Amino acid sequence: MQLKGKTILITGGTAGIGLEAAKQFLDHGAKVIITGRDQSKLEQAKKTYPALTAIKSDIADEADSISLFNQVKELGGIDILYNNAGVMIASTNMGLANDRHLTEALYEMNVNYTGVIRLNNLFMEMLKSRKESAIINTTSLLAYVPSTTDATYSASKVALRFYTETLRKHLEILNSTVKVFELLPPVVSTEMTASRKGKKITPEVLVSQLIKGILKDKLTIRVGDTKIIYMLNRLFPKLAFNLVNPKTTYASLKQ
Repeated sequence: MQLKGKTILITGGTAGIGLEAAKQFLDHGAKVIITGRDQSKLEQAKKTYPALTAIKSDIADEADSISLFNQVKELGGIDILYNNAGVMIASTNMGLANDRHLTEALYEMNVNYTGVIRLNNLFMEMLKSRKESAIINTTSLLAYVPSTTDATYSASKVALRFYTETLRKHLEILNSTVKVFELLPPVVSTEMTASRKGKKITPEVLVSQLIKGILKDKLTIRVGDTKIIYMLNRLFPKLAFNLVNPKTTYASLKQ
């Protein structure tokens, strides 16, 4: 699939993976629209990359999503929808009851999973009308092996991975030209993971691998340690689980 001349919408595009993706897609000759909830971050992104179009929008909000669709339609539409936005909320991911657990778990699932479905449904007919188009969903290494300290986040990524696979198959059955890519990152060095220790890859490396996969029509794009965990989980699931969840992580569960 070619990127030059395509119009790409990136959710969560004001920082980290999303902003790096905007940069690299622009470098490949695409037109890029980014969304985010923070107007100041949108303005800063636009200042850094003037070619961007920036729209304030929260994908967890239905009215915002509809407004985003209408604004994008007025701009001429898109060829690629990149569902990059995601949240990880510490109080939900211990897997234990607390005052905010259910409320924040619902929000996390809304952003990471149902919000993606909402946008895909809104933009599907637009994407189907294009000669060459695509949806990109970002899941995670944790969609293969869960993290004991990121319970709801892991669950949301499993849900999104299964949805992505079935959406791809449904579109194939319908002979649709819409391609469905799945990006499965390992731990990436972003604001979300700033407090985490251990091995991380940069957004630059991740996005370069994403683009390489898109250009080769590689629909499932496993990057870095995700490749290793994927294979180990098939052959030695207990070992894969222990690698993702070393004993040192259990200390935080007891605090």
